[in-house]
Amino acid sequence: MKVRPSALIWRTRDAQTEVLLMHYRYGEADVFALPGGNPDRGETLPQTVAREVQEELGVSVTIGEMVFAGEMLLSERADDVLHIVFAARDSQGEPVLNPAETTALAVRWVPVGELDKLNLYPNVGKAIQQWFDSAIDLGYIGRIEQRYFG
Repeated sequence: MKVRPSALIWRTRDAQTEVLLMHYRYGEADVFALPGGNPDRGETLPQTVAREVQEELGVSVTIGEMVFAGEMLLSERADDVLHIVFAARDSQGEPVLNPAETTALAVRWVPVGELDKLNLYPNVGKAIQQWFDSAIDLGYIGRIEQRYFG
């Protein structure tokens, strides 16, 4: 099983909380993902997230608590993946894609209430909404049901 840590970066604009997502195109589908990536050897998961955000978006963040973790069991198509989402605070800089480090097409700030309307990878829009609504860390959320894009 692979591990993919990611950053939940948010801002409040006009009394509305927005989450930073990266926009990809897989086949005919627009797909959105939290910034993150694969750990390098000897690297902790928070170090991975901070490095990936810096490399892909040119933004410095402080990685805080684990918001939640969940598994995608897709072994018929690819490796199973444990997704771990960390709160990213104290964002420094304006996110700008670095095409040398990512295949994303754009970055987009999306209102929390609209996350469940997007093709998210992993499919965690409802969990993110729940976290913002409850203000408690969700811990292990179990299996993430994921639609295949491609």
